[in-house]
Amino acid sequence: MSERNTLIRSLHDVGLAAWFGGSLMGAIGLNGAAREEGATDTATDRIASAGWAKWTPVNAAAIGAHLFGGGGLLAVNAHRVAAQQGVAASTTAKTIVTAAALAATAYARVLGKKVELAASTDPQDTEKAAGHPIDLYKARRHLTWAQWAVPALTGGLVILNALHGEQQRPDEQITGMWERARSVSPFMS
Repeated sequence: MSERNTLIRSLHDVGLAAWFGGSLMGAIGLNGAAREEGATDTATDRIASAGWAKWTPVNAAAIGAHLFGGGGLLAVNAHRVAAQQGVAASTTAKTIVTAAALAATAYARVLGKKVELAASTDPQDTEKAAGHPIDLYKARRHLTWAQWAVPALTGGLVILNALHGEQQRPDEQITGMWERARSVSPFMS
């Protein structure tokens, strides 16, 4: 079956590439540069927060493109998910890892906003921070873990995406559909 889905595949893949690459660059490059340039922990927090705030809208667009493309690919490949042995399992794994990556991304953003608010010199932000005190050391530690979880999880999605690509090879489809048919019908040999 030679059906092209270039647009939705591109949205899926480019969105994932930006989500993975941006989170990895931020965890290594942006946070590393902020540690080198920040004279104090507060200055480091301000530098890192400013960079992550600039990335947030692009990251949101990348995630949206990936999810839209993924939904489109699932729709056009629903027959393979149902009929080809192994595709439903890899699709389920990819869905679970995507949900975990989304949760880690959201958690990192919430923690990042808390750290940003605590490091702000804006009087309004200082007033807001006073109304919602946080354990800054704990928030920073959790933020570091969350910011590393995102590229780890999205990297896992890249690997699962490669598996899906392998499963689309014609010989894999034929074998997988034959195995699925055999597994549901005990009379086929």
